[in-house]
Amino acid sequence: MWPNRVAGQSPSPNPSQPGSRAYSPTPRRTPSGNGPYITSQQRPGVAPRSASLLSLASNESSSSSLPATRRANGSALKQSTTVYSGPDPATVLKTILGDGVAADNANSTPHAISAEDLELAFDFGGLSLSELALSEAPEQTEHAKKYPRQTIEDYEQDKAKFDDLHRSIRACDDVLGSVEANLTSFRNDLAAVSADIETLQARSAALNVRLENRRAVEKALGPVVDEISVSPVVVSKIVDGPIDDTWVKVLSEVDRRAAAYEKAGTATERSRGFQDLGPLLEKLVLKAIERIRDYLVAQVKALRSPNINAQILQQQNFLRFKDLFTFLHKHHATLAEEVCQAYLNTMRWYYQNQFSRYEGALKKIKLHVLDKTDVLGNEDTSRKGAIRASSKATGPPHDAFNLGRRIDVMRTKNQHALSSHIAEEDQATHYLEVPFRNFNLALVDNATAEYTFLAAFFSPALSLSAISRHFAYIFEPTFQLGLAMTRTLISETFDALGLLLTVRLNQQFQFELQRRKIPTVDGYINGTAMLLWPRLQHVMGAHCDSLRQLTTALPASRSKADQAKMSAAPHVATQRFGQLVQGILQLSTEAGGDDEPIVTSLRRLRSEMEAFLTKYSSGFGTGADAKRKRERFLYNNYSLILTIISDIGGKLALEEQAHFETLKTAFQEAA
Repeated sequence: MWPNRVAGQSPSPNPSQPGSRAYSPTPRRTPSGNGPYITSQQRPGVAPRSASLLSLASNESSSSSLPATRRANGSALKQSTTVYSGPDPATVLKTILGDGVAADNANSTPHAISAEDLELAFDFGGLSLSELALSEAPEQTEHAKKYPRQTIEDYEQDKAKFDDLHRSIRACDDVLGSVEANLTSFRNDLAAVSADIETLQARSAALNVRLENRRAVEKALGPVVDEISVSPVVVSKIVDGPIDDTWVKVLSEVDRRAAAYEKAGTATERSRGFQDLGPLLEKLVLKAIERIRDYLVAQVKALRSPNINAQILQQQNFLRFKDLFTFLHKHHATLAEEVCQAYLNTMRWYYQNQFSRYEGALKKIKLHVLDKTDVLGNEDTSRKGAIRASSKATGPPHDAFNLGRRIDVMRTKNQHALSSHIAEEDQATHYLEVPFRNFNLALVDNATAEYTFLAAFFSPALSLSAISRHFAYIFEPTFQLGLAMTRTLISETFDALGLLLTVRLNQQFQFELQRRKIPTVDGYINGTAMLLWPRLQHVMGAHCDSLRQLTTALPASRSKADQAKMSAAPHVATQRFGQLVQGILQLSTEAGGDDEPIVTSLRRLRSEMEAFLTKYSSGFGTGADAKRKRERFLYNNYSLILTIISDIGGKLALEEQAHFETLKTAFQEAA
């Protein structure tokens, strides 16, 4: 930095040189060491820079001091004139000119003056050579005007300032030298670090290559090594670890090792690693089988504990570890079948015992008794007489022909069966569909849960057909219990609406089981239907027989007095018939196809009712007035029936409404 500035400075005369000194071609004297100048001998190597700085400093010092001491009429410095004491310049010039011509002929020098130079015309401004030599140079005159000359006393006064500046510059040089040394050291260190980085990059590249090679080898040999080795952690977990989710994961790893060992073929085809692994793997599998057997047997025993909830135990202790049975069946099928049979026997006893207790609780529910006196053709008088003659205690009042709110048992959103203690404490009187619904609802729910468990736990070890056989074995006594209960409920009842309600509930259960995809309960559902439909047809036949008997009991002719007492108001049997038909149609809105037995029974009952009304109307006698009363009677009865069933929907209801509307219209025109 400093040498560049010094190198770019021109060797012009020092501007701080006194301007009043006469210009002379003689060599300049070197100032002494005590003067205001600092020579290049004092600081070797940096003389140009120091001299330049000193010159600039001296100019600044002299320039800065001028404004303070300058007078209004000129410079404040004392003017001095230096008297030239050298040889006469004219003599020196003459000597030079004379010797220069001779030297030019003899030996040419750089300062020789040729003849052409002598012929030039020089303009000295009207001055002689002596006057020209004693005169000042124009440049110095201009310089002296701009920068007044300083005296030696002025330089002495500024000596201290220049010394301080010199010391400051030297201190700066020392600092710059230290910085230069630090930068040099930093550059060397940086070069060393760069070399180290290059070395590390080379080592990193080599390590990457080795890593890729090892990965390639691991990828090729990893599966092989994995198949022929068993971790000590796996062995310790199988032998001593608790049976939990981690144990099941370790068991799957052992199963995978065993499958790979069996896949390897015979002993001659196996590698040395497989041959060494074989005995250890066989012992490990046997130990796993032993622990699985103990665990499953303990869970089966827990199912036999009193007041145990089997479904919670199945979800938490069986299904959670369903892979245990799969492993057991794969490696020891005989033991797996024995454990399975133990479970089947336990659950068979469990469900039979639980539903026997539940069926006993439902038997304590009070039921309305509808016997053979509750038929259409039985008039009130005969019923009262039958009640008085009967030795049975009469129950609470009931209506055998009105459906009413009994249909709510099908429409209820409560999908939970009545609990045992609530059934035992219930003091209300119900119809037969209440215990039927609760028992079968509980049976359907438990059957669904058990079949789902069997399919989840024993699959894929067992086929679906085997699982279905196991389910049938478990629920066989329970299904028999349900069929026996249904047979008891309907064996003596003449409640046609109750029987039809049980039929519809049984169909609902069937649809729900189909939705849940539980086909193994279809046998029980069909068996229940085979009990309900024949009994319903029998009761409907009893109603038809009662109407037929009522029709037969009517007199062939009536006396005038009896005919006068007869009224055109609807008969009491018509009211019962309309309510019974309304209940049947309301329970058949979504079913009631032509293939159902209830359709045939209803049409038979309708024919018997029409026959009864026709014969009863003949009791009005003959004649125009009797005919008009007879037709009015029939119109009122058919109108009542149509009014009762008019708000029912469904295919079967529409057919019955159209039929009675035709009869009503026919007798209305006549009336």
